[in-house]
Formats: sequence, C-alpha cells, structure tokens
Amino acid sequence: MQKLWLLKLTWDEQLPLEIIKLWLSIVENLSFLNNLRIPRSVICNQYINVDLHIFSDASQVAYGACLYVRSSNNKNNMMVRLLSAKSRVAPIRPTTIPRLELCAALVGVRLYEKVISWLRIQVRSVIFWSDSTIVLGWLKMLPNKLQPFVRNRVAEILEKTCSFTWRHVPTDLNPADYVSRGTNINQIHNLDLWWSGPQFLKGDMSNWPANPIVSDKLPETRSEISLVVTDQKKPLIDFERFSNFIRLQRSMAYVLRFINICKKKPVQGKFLSNDDLHNSLNTLIRLSQIESFEEYVTLYNNKKLPSKCTILKFNPFLDENKIMRVGGRLGNALFTYEKKHPIMLQSTNRFTKLLFKYMHVKLLHAGPRLLLASIREMYWPIGGLKLAKYCYRQCYLCCRYKGRVINPLMGNLPQGRVTPGGFPFESVDVDYAGPIMSASRQGRGCKLTKVYILIFVCFATKAVHVELTGDLTSNNYLSALRRFISRRGKPKHIYSDNGTSFVGAYNEIGRFIKDNCNSLSENLAQENINFHFIPPQAPHFGGLWEAGVKSIKYHLRRILGNCNLTYEELNTVLVQIEGVLNSRPLTPLSTDPDDLLPLIPGHFLIGRPITSLPSQNYEEVPSSRLSRYERIQQLRQLFWRRWSKEYLSELQQRSKWRSNADNLGTGDLVVLKEDNLPPLKWRLGRITAFHPGADGINRVADIRTATGIVRRPFCKICPLPNNKEG
Repeated sequence: MQKLWLLKLTWDEQLPLEIIKLWLSIVENLSFLNNLRIPRSVICNQYINVDLHIFSDASQVAYGACLYVRSSNNKNNMMVRLLSAKSRVAPIRPTTIPRLELCAALVGVRLYEKVISWLRIQVRSVIFWSDSTIVLGWLKMLPNKLQPFVRNRVAEILEKTCSFTWRHVPTDLNPADYVSRGTNINQIHNLDLWWSGPQFLKGDMSNWPANPIVSDKLPETRSEISLVVTDQKKPLIDFERFSNFIRLQRSMAYVLRFINICKKKPVQGKFLSNDDLHNSLNTLIRLSQIESFEEYVTLYNNKKLPSKCTILKFNPFLDENKIMRVGGRLGNALFTYEKKHPIMLQSTNRFTKLLFKYMHVKLLHAGPRLLLASIREMYWPIGGLKLAKYCYRQCYLCCRYKGRVINPLMGNLPQGRVTPGGFPFESVDVDYAGPIMSASRQGRGCKLTKVYILIFVCFATKAVHVELTGDLTSNNYLSALRRFISRRGKPKHIYSDNGTSFVGAYNEIGRFIKDNCNSLSENLAQENINFHFIPPQAPHFGGLWEAGVKSIKYHLRRILGNCNLTYEELNTVLVQIEGVLNSRPLTPLSTDPDDLLPLIPGHFLIGRPITSLPSQNYEEVPSSRLSRYERIQQLRQLFWRRWSKEYLSELQQRSKWRSNADNLGTGDLVVLKEDNLPPLKWRLGRITAFHPGADGINRVADIRTATGIVRRPFCKICPLPNNKEG
C-alpha cells in the first residue's frame, strides 16, 4: 500500500509488474495460514516467577517490537512464549536508522503499557532489548542534550521505564528482526526464534549477551557551554524565591546533581530518583537549621551549649547526616527513630512554612491539629501550632469553604424602640409570611389557592396587627395598609425589607404625592409616611418583625395542622392569634410581688388584656357533628390535650441520678462539704437521723458536729471509710 501511494497511481491505472508479482505471491501463500496453530498457554503450570522481555528493531521498510513472557516453576522448568507484537511501516520521508530504532523502542514501551494493563498476574521484572548501541547511549544521556526529535522520544521512554533495564541483543538473536524485515507466509510456522524467543532466555542470566561499551560521540547531540559565576556571600539556595515545596526539593536535587557532575562523581540514571530527592531534603533541612538556629554551629564543632540556650530543653544532637534532632526522653519507646528523635525546625523559617503548606494540601486540607500531629511524626517545629493555624487560615480553598464572615459590634437600638410614642403603631415594621393554602369554599371538591399574611409590629409596644392578603402585589399591599391605617391610625415610619411589594408601594405613594402636591394642604404634606428599607440580604437588621413572623407561624402550625380553611375562617384564626400575641407579657406591671398582672401590648391598645370569647368544650364531640366554626374551636382545644399527653409523658424518664446510692447509716462519720472552705477545713460530724421523702428514699440527714446539730442534703455529705470491721 505504501508503494502504491508513492507511485501515485489512480484506481483505474495498470499496476507495475513488480507489484503484481508481489501481490500474487501473497495470495498464493495465504492458504498456509489455515494450518497455522498457536498455543494459547504462555505460562507454565504452577509458575513461580513471571518476567517480561520486549525486543525492538527497525529497518528502512518498517519498525516494531514483540513481547515475550518468561515463566518458571519450582522444578526449574522454563517457558518462553510470544504474547503480543506491534509493527509500523517506516515513514515516507527518509530518516536515519538510529531514529527508526528509537521509534521501535518507543513502540515497545507502549506495547508494554498496553499488555500490563491486561495481565492479572504479578510480574517480577521487565527487561527491554535493542540491537542499537546508539539508542542505548541516548537512553543514558540527559534529554536536554539531544535534538528535539530524539529528546522528546527519549524523555517519554525514560518517564515510562525509569525503573526498568535496557540491554543489548545481537541482531541475529533479535526476534524483532522479523517484524522490521518481514518473512514469507509459508515460513512462519517454522520460526522458533519468533514463537519462543532467543535460546539464551531459557538459560541463566549469566549467559545473556553483555552490554557493549557505548561511545561518547553519539549523533543527534548538541554541545552547550555554560558559564557559572558564584558569589560566596550568598547561600546555596534562597528559600524566599520558592512558593512550592516540591519545586524547592526538586530544584535542590538538580543543584546537587550538577555539583556531582562537576566533581565527576557517578550519577545514577538520567532523571531524579528517590535517593536524589532524599538527599535534597536533607540538604534543605541542614540549610534551614543553619539559618534558624545559632546553636547548630556549636553542635557541629562538638562544643557544649550554653546554659541559657532556649533549645537546651530539647537536648539537641546532630545525627550522621549532620541534621539537628531532638534528644528527648523517648529513647526507650517502641517508636521509629524519626518519631523518637524528630528533626528540629523553626516555624519562622521559609522552609518550614513551605513544608506546612505542602502537608496541608497532601492531607486533603487538614485542620491545624491534624496537620501538626502528622508533621510531628518526623519533625518538631518550634511554634508549630501557631504556624499550623496560620497555614489553615491562609489556604484559599479552606477560606472559601469555611465562609467565615466579619461580625462587627452589635449596633444600638433604634430611636423608635427606646422612645415613648404618642400612640401605638407610630413606628411599625412590616413583613410577609406564607404562603399558606386557603380553600375556595367549604365541603368537598374545593379549590386551593395561595394566600399571604401581612404582619405589622409596633416598635415601642411590640403590638401585632395581622392582615390577610391574596397575593404579593403592590396594590394588595396598599389595600392592606389602608385597612391598617383605618383601624390603627396612620404611622409616621414604616420599616421593611427590600421586597418588591414594599418598594413598589413606596414608589406609587411617592408618585402620587409628587403629582398632587399642589392640591394637598401644607399640614397634610408634613404628615407623610416615611418609608425605611434595610440593606439587601440582611434579615438580621429586621429582627423585630422576623420574631413576629416566627410567633405567628408557631401558633398557626399547631392550630391548622393539615386542615385547609376558607379565606374567612383563616382570617378569623389569624385575628385570634393576633389577640394571643397582643396578650403576651412584656414585663411585670410593678415591683410589688403581689401584683401578678404583667404588662402586655393589649394595655396600650385597649387598656386591658385581650381575651377570647368563651366557647363550649368540643374535645369529645365527633367531628362529623360539628359545624365549620365549631371544628375550628375543637382544633384549638385539642392542642392542650396534646400538650398533656405528649409533653408530660416525656417527663417520665430520669436524665441523671438513675440509681439509689443510699449507703449511709445512723452513727456514720461524715464530712460536711462547704464550697467556701478548702477540704481540710470541712467540719466532721456523725449522722443522728434521716428524713425520708414521700417515696421513702432518704435525701436529707441531721449531723451532730462540734458546734451543734445541722441538717444537710446528701449532696453536701461526704462519708468517711467505715472501720468497724477492723
């Protein structure tokens, strides 16, 4: 197909004779595939170890890789079988053989990733094989020293096979050679090298092909000259330049690797290993301790710390890595070495702050206590709790999810709440409650509609006025306001929230006054109603009317239950609730203890308490025999029955003191507990008599002391040990 593409032939043109012969040869040999048999088992019976071997090869025609499974059992039986293979046609654009070999190695790595995701067995080791010494040399270099094409593929290979081994295989023993160069169909069945891999895989590792010496001069490399100027006055690394702990640790690891390369020390691998990161962390800890503790130099020189040293209580010492640790008193504890001797850190150091920030995120944004406890498994930060709280407060996500707002000082009461008015409802609060469902008529098949409750609360007297409205429009609000003014008088100030009904009514009244100001008298213009609105989304600014809404809902839910009343009946219930709320006590009427009449809002409205009309007891009467009005009265009376049956029954259980511990007897020596004296000065005495209660349980006793007989409850009596048996 690639040759046809290169010839740029159309579908109706004659094929060249060479391609025709190649195609006829393939068609004639396809029948051999019918007799091809491939064993499905690739692992020996009762296997112990399983290894994977991936071979790669390339040519000018194609490149690819094949994967073999090498298994062995306890009888030293070895089996090597082909599991999977992958091939690709060489690109049309001419390229070098080393580049194609590198692409074949990358195909082998991707083939391994695909196979390992399918296998359900534990693989002991993975080994990659290539017959190209140039590719093996590239894999031992830093990717930044290679050209972009090679660098990108080498970086991907090293990232995915950092812990695996790459070995060299001779070309004549490389089974991937059949992938790159191809073979005839009639010869596939007899290719033992392809189906079972090279013979050396069935033997010991000591007999495997040795890796050749790779030349230092490899293609696709680039030479770089770096000029480094150091200032001895500056530290090795500046902690203030970093805002991420992992980036700081990896940067320090690359610095140490660069130092080792300059000193011509051997470097393991091309990428950072676990040992590199561990050495980097130890170096950073030493640098932070040198910056934070002046005592580090003293300990480094094997000198004794001064007696006034602030960290002397930790008994610090330097370990084998020259890191200062806490001596402590847990040397005999069954803990790890890091737990018994944690590393000392100063919370004001930048390194410690980055460590706390990193651990806070690693522990899924843990709180201050959990963060500090986790860090103290290896480190001992001085002032760690303060830093943990600071790290928790500075976390962006934690601040968002916690949502802590600013709470300023509570303001003073408004002037209308503390100034006596000339009449009730001079300054009022207005708010809506609801919606509640109202029936269109009595009986079955009635239609339910939504109605709302409009509440007026007097600033000074806390008197309540309730109006029932059909909806939340401004017109209905104005109608309810007119009814309120006709019954209670026109208020001077109306306070409300920013509901659309209140704002719309305010605008409508404002437009009316503006349009008719010439026809209104001067006195009438001076008596206009002043509307006041609280800030948006600030219901706590209207605590007075919110409390009124809560009180009305409290009674309404207990009276209605699941019943749906008509508009007229619902209005009657609301007026009764209004009377109940206007009869609630505000404060005692006088300081005379014999005066039991409290001060209520009704005193300001009618000069006496507001009471309901007497009604007959309908509790035992069946509901079917009652009229609609009597049914409403029955609902109100059943509330007290529920109170006596449900609430009083909850008082049966004892919340504490559930068992009787009366083990005192006459003549026992006791101590009288007195709160204003220490225990050594409590008086001694002997019990002379008990005073049992109505249930026969003793709770009070008479005690004879040096000053006479006193009477005390058991909660003030401390018995002393009885030595009669001794």
